[in-house]
Amino acid sequence: MTTEGYRTDSGAAAVLSVEGLRKRIKGKWIIHDVSFDVRPGEIFGFLGPNGSGKTTTIRMLVDLIKPTAGKVMIGGYNVQKQPEQALRHVGCIVENPEVYPYMSGWENLEHFARMQPGIGEERIREVVEIVGMDQRIHDKVKTYSLGMRQRLGIAQALLARPELLILDEPTNGLDPKGIKELREFVRMLAAEGMSLFISSHLLSEIQLMCDRVAIINGGRVLAVGTVNELIDENASYVLWQVDQREQAVALLSKLGEVTLLEQGDHGIDDAVMTALPDAIVTTITPGAIPGIVQKLVSSGIGIEAVQKVSPTLEELFLKLTEGEGIV
Repeated sequence: MTTEGYRTDSGAAAVLSVEGLRKRIKGKWIIHDVSFDVRPGEIFGFLGPNGSGKTTTIRMLVDLIKPTAGKVMIGGYNVQKQPEQALRHVGCIVENPEVYPYMSGWENLEHFARMQPGIGEERIREVVEIVGMDQRIHDKVKTYSLGMRQRLGIAQALLARPELLILDEPTNGLDPKGIKELREFVRMLAAEGMSLFISSHLLSEIQLMCDRVAIINGGRVLAVGTVNELIDENASYVLWQVDQREQAVALLSKLGEVTLLEQGDHGIDDAVMTALPDAIVTTITPGAIPGIVQKLVSSGIGIEAVQKVSPTLEELFLKLTEGEGIV
């Protein structure tokens, strides 16, 4: 059977295309008209707080639950009408990797390989090398750290050479070293041509890891674009730490390109404010920082630090949902 891949705006055939996806459970709409596509070789982030509909959407993508309306195409096949052909192109970890702790990592991979045709010992060795588990693969899974279990789950998902890898909250429970390793690993897979769909509630990780992102809240996709596009559409904060705070505030308040903000006017993380005690919080016209620095210095005000802080995920949601009822 021949199929035609869905065409993206860039002209490339989408590996994953979601159109008008909706889900109603017990009379209540959980997912509302979700649409996006994932292109070949890109890392696509699915960003939203816990309870926003990410996992429910993913379950529909891989045919674990049926949508009430809409269409999901993977590799040119309709998931609802041709699930076997469509899901042949996908590796997926929904929530936590399902592995057997009393078996070794190798035995787990052998077990899952037997469920799929054409996967032998050579392919198992390949995925073990890809995820960097050569030294621990024959140890019992119960001795693995969470990061090692995550790697084993990804190895399992890669066995059938998928075009698309779906990871649901892959950084949950990982320490900073594990998160950094996962980020590098995801980038390596994308560089080799694989498409990755990664759900997360962490804006910082999505920003570092992904090429494009869809923001979801209340079961609705609020925006789709590159992370930088979405951040740039929302004013960033500029924090100033100076040696003469009162004089600096007086000067900045006279500049038309600067807006001074009090504590209640911003949602900057407390950890950032603690690192810059007594910082003056502002929003400014793009490109104005060098000129403002010059004016402060010319007025004899010493500048100890200038830091640009992007809006938080919560602030992006507040702006994107302003005036709308989110259910």
